[in-house]
Order: sequence, then C-alpha cells, then structure tokens
Amino acid sequence: MSSNTLPLLPADYRPSEDEEYMNPLMRAFFRQKLLLWRTELLRESSETLNSLHEDGGLQEPDIADRATLETDRALELRTRDRERKLISKIDAALQRIHDGEYGYCEETGEPIGVRRLEARPIATMSLEAQERHERMERTHRDD
Repeated sequence: MSSNTLPLLPADYRPSEDEEYMNPLMRAFFRQKLLLWRTELLRESSETLNSLHEDGGLQEPDIADRATLETDRALELRTRDRERKLISKIDAALQRIHDGEYGYCEETGEPIGVRRLEARPIATMSLEAQERHERMERTHRDD
C-alpha cells in the first residue's frame, strides 16, 4: 500500500509504541488528526472574517469602548496570523505523510515517537534534536 492510500480508521484506534512505527493505520490516524485541526482553524478564521465584516468600521462613540474594541480586534488578528502559520505547518505535515516522511526527525532521520506526535502532530524533530536545536539558538542569541 502506498503512503497516499491510507486505510479507513477504526473509531477506537489509538497509536501505540507496540505496533510497527508509521504503519498505514498510524499514518491515517495522524492524517485525520491534522485534517481535523486544520478544519477547526479554518472555521475559526472564517468566523473572525465574518465578524470583522459584519462590524464594519468601529462605530463605538465612546473613546474607551472604541479603544477596547480596537485592542480586541488587534489581538484577534494576531491570533489568526499565528493560526495561518500553523495551517502551513499542518499542510507541510500532511505532505510529509503523503511522501512517507512523516514521523521521522528531519535532522537525524530517527523516529520522532508516537507520544510526541500525539502532543504536537506538526513536530519535525525528535525531542532530543529539538532540545539541541533550542540550546544552539540560546547560545547563539547570547553572543
């Protein structure tokens, strides 16, 4: 079975460390998890756009109310921008599933691990490689 033909996922399936790493069922599980996450982010983004469109201009006559509304809007837009970046990481993870590269550290080629991927399905590095990367960043930032 090729990596882009994934099996149907049983409703009660949970990946475990005891099964073959990145078998078709496991890849299907993470693909579904990523797609659901992506759908939710897009739904929230659409709601924000609709809300901004419906509100039109800032109509609050009171300057304090208008300032609060502007602050809320700015925060909402920053959140959506972070989510937009997250969607591109989700898309990259979906592409790695399609290419058969998902679940393996981009630095070492070692398995990232089921528990780490469940916690952060867009992870591209093993925990050890990520920690090494962050230590290097801190060291170079202090220079």
